[in-house]
Amino acid sequence: MPNLFDRDELNNKLLTYFPGKVVRKDLTKRIKEGANVPVYVLEYLLGMYCSSQDEKIIEQGVQNVKNILSRNYVRPDEAQKIISKLRETGSYTVIDKVSVRLNYRTDTYEAEFSNLGLSGVPISDIYPSKYDRLLAGGIWCIVQMEYFFDEGDKNRVPFIINKLTPVQMPNIDIDEFKEARAKFTAKEWIDIVLRSTGMEPDKLNEREKWLHLIRLVPLVENNYNFCELGPRGTGKSHIYKEISPNSILVSGGQTTVANLFYNMNTRQVGLVGMWDCVAFDEVAGIKFKDKDGVQIMKDYMASGSFSRGKEEKNATASFAFVGNINQSVDVLLKTSHLFEPFPEEMGMDTAFLDRIHCYLPGWEIPKYRPDFFTDDYGFITDYFAEIMRELRKESFTDAYEKYFKLGNQLNQRDTIAVKKTVSGMIKLIYPHGEYTKQDIEKILRFALEMRRRVKEQLKKIGGMEFYDVNFSYIDNETFEEEYVPVPEQSGGTLIPDGIGKPGHLYTVSRGSSGMIGVFKLETQMTSGNGKFERTGIGSNSKAKEAMDNAYKYLKANSKNISGNISTTTKDYLVHVQDLNGIGMTMKLTLPTIIAICSVALKKPVLSSLAVLGDISIGGTLIKVEELANTLQVCQDSGAKKVLLPLTSAADLGTVPPELVGSFNLIFYKSAEDAIFKALGVE
Repeated sequence: MPNLFDRDELNNKLLTYFPGKVVRKDLTKRIKEGANVPVYVLEYLLGMYCSSQDEKIIEQGVQNVKNILSRNYVRPDEAQKIISKLRETGSYTVIDKVSVRLNYRTDTYEAEFSNLGLSGVPISDIYPSKYDRLLAGGIWCIVQMEYFFDEGDKNRVPFIINKLTPVQMPNIDIDEFKEARAKFTAKEWIDIVLRSTGMEPDKLNEREKWLHLIRLVPLVENNYNFCELGPRGTGKSHIYKEISPNSILVSGGQTTVANLFYNMNTRQVGLVGMWDCVAFDEVAGIKFKDKDGVQIMKDYMASGSFSRGKEEKNATASFAFVGNINQSVDVLLKTSHLFEPFPEEMGMDTAFLDRIHCYLPGWEIPKYRPDFFTDDYGFITDYFAEIMRELRKESFTDAYEKYFKLGNQLNQRDTIAVKKTVSGMIKLIYPHGEYTKQDIEKILRFALEMRRRVKEQLKKIGGMEFYDVNFSYIDNETFEEEYVPVPEQSGGTLIPDGIGKPGHLYTVSRGSSGMIGVFKLETQMTSGNGKFERTGIGSNSKAKEAMDNAYKYLKANSKNISGNISTTTKDYLVHVQDLNGIGMTMKLTLPTIIAICSVALKKPVLSSLAVLGDISIGGTLIKVEELANTLQVCQDSGAKKVLLPLTSAADLGTVPPELVGSFNLIFYKSAEDAIFKALGVE
C-alpha cells in the first residue's frame, strides 16, 4: 500500500517549489468530461484557481473555471453568435487560440483567431514582443475585445484587442525549473513526471515506470526514432495525443511526402517542421501515396534532413511508431520477428528498421484500468510540455563517457541510438545535471536493451550483416565488461534440451520465402506392407520429391545401415512442421532418411541436434548454403550440436569464431555416416 503521509509530503513540496504550475488531475477529469477544451488550457485555469490543498478553495476554484469556460470559451460552431454578441454589446471577452504575424506592407502586427475565424485584427506591438509564442504557431489566450465600426473608413477592421492574457505558459524559466528539481529525490521526481502524464505510479512497478518514462523521450530529444508495439489498451498513443500540444498523432496511416516533409507547390515544410514529435498510430496502416515516401523517410530518420527538388531541408521532429501486436510475443519470436506489424515495405527493409533508436516492449505494460489514472497532483500539462520543449535544446549524449565506454559489438548506428536514449532519460529524470555513476549505469543498461531489441530483430531479418548483438559496456575504472540481455530472447527455444522421441528431429534450411528457419520432422511406424506417407508439406512438389527420394534411397540401401529397418513389413508416416512460418523447405531427403531410421531402430537422435545439409538421390553430399546465417539460426533456436556435411568444412572460415565455438560440430561424409552419428552409434 502507498504511504499516504509520504504522498502528502510530496504534494506539499510540489506546491511549495512549483506554485501555480501544478494541478490535481482528478479536477481535470471532472471538467474535461463536460467541456471540449484542450487539456493544457483547462489545466492552466485550474492551476490559477485551484493550487491549494484546501477543499473549500478547490471547490470554489472549480466553479470559477466552469463559469469562465461556459461564458468565454469559443466553440467553432458558435463563432458567429459570439461575433454578433460582440457587435451588440460593444465589448466581449473570449478564450481562443491566437496567432500573430507581421504585415510588412503596413508594418503592423495582425492577430488571427482560430475558433472565432477572424484574421487581420490589429494588435499592439507589446504582445508579440512579450509573448513570442504568439509568433510561433499561436497560444490560447483570454482576450478582451471591442467592436467599433467606422463609417468614414469602411476598410478598417472593426475588431479591437483591448487586453490579451495568455492561458498557456507564455514563457518558461528553465533555470528556475532545474533549481526546484534539485529539491526532490529521483524516485519522487519519476512519480511526479508520471502523475503529470495522468498515470498513477503507485500502480506500477519500477520497470513499468521506466517504460512509461521512455515514451516521453521523443518529446525531449531531437530526431529520435521510437517504436512501441504491444497489446491494445496500454495507452500507446495517449502521450502523443493528449499530453503535449507540441506533438501530432497521424491516425489512419495514409500520408504524403508533401504533408509530412515538404510541399513543392506551396513551398511549405510539412509536419516534421511544425511539430516536435510526429507519431504514427497503427503502424500496419502506414502508407505513402508517393513511391519515394519510405526512402525520404529513411533519409530523414538517419540525418534529420531531406531533399525535395533542389533544396535540402532540416527539421528536428522525432518519429514515434506505435501499433498493435495481436498474438503472444513467444509465438511471434518463434514464427517471425517483432517488426511484423509494420507494412512489408518497412518491416522487411533492414535499412529502415536500423534507423530506429528504441523498441519499447509494449507487451510488458499492463492493460489500463480506471485506477491506473491518478487523482493526485502533477504538473500542468502545458507547463510540462514547454519544459520538455526547452530541454530539446540541451544534450546529455556524452554523459556516460566519464564512467563507461561501449563494447566493441556496437556499430555507429547503435552508438548514436544508445547516446540519444541516455540523453533523453537524463533530461526526464535528472534535468538539473546532478547524478551518480550508479544512476548513469542504470540508464545506460536500459538504453542498450532498447536498442539491442531492434538489432536482434534485424539479425532475424537480415542475417549475418547484423550478427553483432551482444551489447556491452566497460567500466572505465575496473575495465569490467557487462553484457546487457533482452528479456524476451531467453527461454522458449525451438530446439529443446534433452532427448526427444525416436523419429523426431530438427533440421535448419531455407524455406520457400527465402528465409532460413527450423523444420521439425515427426515419424510414426506401424505394421504394414511398406507404404510411405508424408504430411505437413501441402502442395509443395519439390518437398514431396525430396521425401520420396529419401524412401527410395532407404529401399536401396537399408541393409547397409541395419537389418532391423524394413521397407516391406512396416508403413511410415513423416510429418513436417514449418516452425518459423517461412514456407516449406525442399532440403528434406537426408532429414527424412535419419527420421525413418531413428523410429525403425527405436533410437532417438542426439539431444539439441540440428541436422544441416542434404544428399542427392545418388547419395552425393549437398553442402549448406549461407553457412554463417544457417548456424546463427541454429544458435538462436537453441541447438547445441550440429550435424554438418564434410563438404561445408571449407566454409567455416566465413563464420565468426565465437559462433563456431558455441556448437559441438559433427561432420559426416556420407548418408550412412550421418545416420550413425545422428543416432550416436559408433
